[in-house]
Amino acid sequence: MDLIVIAPPGKTRGRATLGEVGFDCTLGRAGIREVKREGDRATPAGRFAFRCVLFRQDRTAHPVTHLEVAPIRELDGWCDDPAHPAYNRMVRLPIDASHERLWRDDHLYDIVLVIGHNDAPVVPGAGSAVFVHLARPDFSPTEGCVAFTETDLRRILRTASAVDHIDIRLA
Repeated sequence: MDLIVIAPPGKTRGRATLGEVGFDCTLGRAGIREVKREGDRATPAGRFAFRCVLFRQDRTAHPVTHLEVAPIRELDGWCDDPAHPAYNRMVRLPIDASHERLWRDDHLYDIVLVIGHNDAPVVPGAGSAVFVHLARPDFSPTEGCVAFTETDLRRILRTASAVDHIDIRLA
């Protein structure tokens, strides 16, 4: 079943539905864009497969899902350097390239749903590290991801499987 996310152009708050159930979500600072570029702070429009779930086992319970689940380790990162061969891939730190740390001090990546944005094939500069993750308490915008409360993300994950997608659309 697709998780459908809809927001008006330029808005950072959206509404998601999974079947008959609705959820509030927050989006990238630049809203949803049809053409995603590295560093544009936009959430990409499109339909992306659910890949796997990552989580901080030192902070939260193992997510219940039909997807593959793996713990985030202290030296896990995600390469966001378009010139590097590991661009838009999980990496082990340290790495001699621009990257994002998955082991964060805040709680945003305590649960992460990795989606198939720009991964088959990877196109340098077309955006990296676009995830579904936990929202900040004030629901402030993300850097291009889609974020939910922990309760809502866990509810989504309970039904999620490898045949499902997130469908991000402009209203």
